[in-house]
Amino acid sequence: MNIILLGPPGAGKGTQSAGLVERHGMRQLSTGDMLRAAVKAGTPVGLKAKEVMERGELVSDEIVSDLIDAELAAMAPETGAIFDGYPRTAAQADALDAILAKNGRALDHVIELEVDEDALVERITGRFSCAKCGALYHDTANPPETEGVCDACGSTEFKRRPDDNEETVRTRMQEYRAKTAPILPGYEARGIVSRIDGMAAIETVAGQIDAILRS
Repeated sequence: MNIILLGPPGAGKGTQSAGLVERHGMRQLSTGDMLRAAVKAGTPVGLKAKEVMERGELVSDEIVSDLIDAELAAMAPETGAIFDGYPRTAAQADALDAILAKNGRALDHVIELEVDEDALVERITGRFSCAKCGALYHDTANPPETEGVCDACGSTEFKRRPDDNEETVRTRMQEYRAKTAPILPGYEARGIVSRIDGMAAIETVAGQIDAILRS
């Protein structure tokens, strides 16, 4: 089973990917994580990427495709893949099809976690964490039991990500729509696109994804 999980930042892709890994033994292929790991390990592709990054340039589609190709080649055939952050363009979608075919695989599902923009803004801008232990909280959905005190470690110091603000979130939404729009028609023509309410409870979303994978 090989799937693409789509959704803007904050839609819950990471949470759902982790669940799929745990429930189904799938492998999450996040291009950002793969790139950092390859650079750290000093693999041939990692060294090539490091040179590009040190010049302050963006890593090319070719390098990203090589990373994915290498990861799939090293995976057991029965292990499913979750593509996170790739493809982002029609050209990358074509490249992914070629890479999958080369490795004896095919794309089974494209699942998009749909969100309400205003609700997503509230979800993200309300997030904060304990500065000491990293426990996660939310202003309204999950505040500490005692205001100003971490439930887990008792610390009174908290922090918020600097980019968890309304302007940044709305910009990310615009970028997501612009990047995703070109790749969806091709997948829709193949009848492999499903959409889920990403604002639903985590367990509900997970159940709906599992139902799609069983279909």
